[in-house]
Amino acid sequence: MYAHRRPFYLTSAQELSEAMGPLYTTLYCAVGGVVLVQALLLILQAWEHRRYARSCLASAGRKRSIAKARIFVPCKGMDVDLQGNLQALLQQDYEDFEVTFVVESGDDPACQIIAKVMDEHRDVPTRLIVAGKSFHTGQKVHNLRAATEKLSLVTQILVFVDSDARPRTGWLRALAASLNNQKIGAVTGYRWFIPQRSSLANRLLHGINSRLASLLGKDSHYLVWGGSWAIRREVFEKIGLRDAWKGTLSDDLVASRMLRRARLGVRFEPACVAGSPCDYSFRQMFAFMRRQYMVGKFYTPNWWTMALTMATVNVLFWVASLVMIFHGLATGTAATWIPVALCAGLYVLGLTREAIIRSTARAYFPDKKDELRAARLPAVWAAAAMTLVNWLGLVSSAFGRHISWRGITYELGRGGKIRTISRHAEQHPTELPAEHDGMVIPLPREDIPRRKAG
Repeated sequence: MYAHRRPFYLTSAQELSEAMGPLYTTLYCAVGGVVLVQALLLILQAWEHRRYARSCLASAGRKRSIAKARIFVPCKGMDVDLQGNLQALLQQDYEDFEVTFVVESGDDPACQIIAKVMDEHRDVPTRLIVAGKSFHTGQKVHNLRAATEKLSLVTQILVFVDSDARPRTGWLRALAASLNNQKIGAVTGYRWFIPQRSSLANRLLHGINSRLASLLGKDSHYLVWGGSWAIRREVFEKIGLRDAWKGTLSDDLVASRMLRRARLGVRFEPACVAGSPCDYSFRQMFAFMRRQYMVGKFYTPNWWTMALTMATVNVLFWVASLVMIFHGLATGTAATWIPVALCAGLYVLGLTREAIIRSTARAYFPDKKDELRAARLPAVWAAAAMTLVNWLGLVSSAFGRHISWRGITYELGRGGKIRTISRHAEQHPTELPAEHDGMVIPLPREDIPRRKAG
């Protein structure tokens, strides 16, 4: 009497198809398969990232370089614990380096902190450059162009770091040593947010950023993060990076573009991952995410499109699963277990990935165990919340072309070229005259060189 009974999974599939419609069921199963495969690949990548990070961190103390390095630090306004961040730069375990701080104006509140840090570390050659206002280029990029206009002949390595990053003492040594390989055009680290308060906004940003960081491997796919990277001087001049920065907003993604054109590889160095103290409100967190993704949309559209597609597929799967589960409960469909099982499987895979990332964070920052523990999100809803917030940030970046960054709003055009610049105290944006497009306008600057003690 059991000869004609169909297997339970075929019966469930038939019930599901009859209840939801064959087309909807086919699409759902296809999306579910893609999402599960994607989740498995992300776990493998997170595992490989941790393996590579542990290996590099274990050998970081043995890395050496004798090349003279010059660190460039563009500053604007007050970052969280700015003094601690700048002090970390002057405490590097490296034989021959100097630090150049660059600001827009001598009235910038960061100048007081910079002066204090310079006075406390007179054993390190330092200088402060006042670059003046930018009218055609992003202010940070303008600052970097002003600072790299005249380079000392003895400088061999140019190092760039953001004022909100706090690198470890072996950071500069790891950057310089990685450039000993002549096949590498540049070496980059990345940020790892360290929440200063265990607020929900800080936790979400920490989690989303940690997910992105875990995607990096030995080969960074030519991507550079401007907050922690280095390039040999001859490569900087060969690819014409300073000229390529004219009229643009992004220093790092323009560098990525030029290195890709020159077919010069970019090495990701885990020992150069920098902790970044963060303390954001929800509005600030979302504004930060939207700004980062908008920059990516204009300068790396292929990567941005792929990220948006993957995030949208994930969100669609979760929404479709909830619809099918509620529909099944309302109609009494026995096949409701199928979307439940798929969601449960995806949830377990997400927890596995998060556990690997947390383990990686402990390897990066063994001295930040308490802060990292406080930054954890409740496992019950963490994965879904980060997926949704990240997707909203990506979707919001699809609209508009205005980016506000540290009190300045930029309108971007094709290829990321800046169309207009307006400072928040101004009534109208500054139009870019066609006859001056891309030209460097002479601006007042002040160089204050420092000497080594003795």
